[in-house]
Amino acid sequence: MVTVVFWEKPGCAGNARQKALLRASGHALEVRDLTAEPWTAERLRPFFGDRPVTEWFNPAAPRVKSGEIDPAGATPDAALALMVADPLLIRRPLMQVGTRREAGFDQAAVDAWIGLAPTERPVTDQCPKDDPSHAIACRAAGEA
Repeated sequence: MVTVVFWEKPGCAGNARQKALLRASGHALEVRDLTAEPWTAERLRPFFGDRPVTEWFNPAAPRVKSGEIDPAGATPDAALALMVADPLLIRRPLMQVGTRREAGFDQAAVDAWIGLAPTERPVTDQCPKDDPSHAIACRAAGEA
């Protein structure tokens, strides 16, 4: 399979499930701390491709959820400046295989890109604490 450079927020249960799925699919991971990486706008921009700026942001980031930051009103340059200053704003995980870079974890897209093992429940880039059914499953699994 492939080696995936995987930038995560340490301790994130969603990222833990994503890594488990990638490993179960035969991929090797080079895991990095998203919040400790020395990001620049130039390094970060390629992860978002042609997605709209609103999709660059982590919708569960405290500053987004509180309304302090409105992704819909951000220009690309402003969004990158905000994310460089506060990496928790970045939609995660960030992944790189070879020269291709992606942000977020859309299971179907990742499967089409590098291949994934089948799962009973979809794995996404949404925080499980935002979905009551996932939160219940996480508590039962001890992931809260």
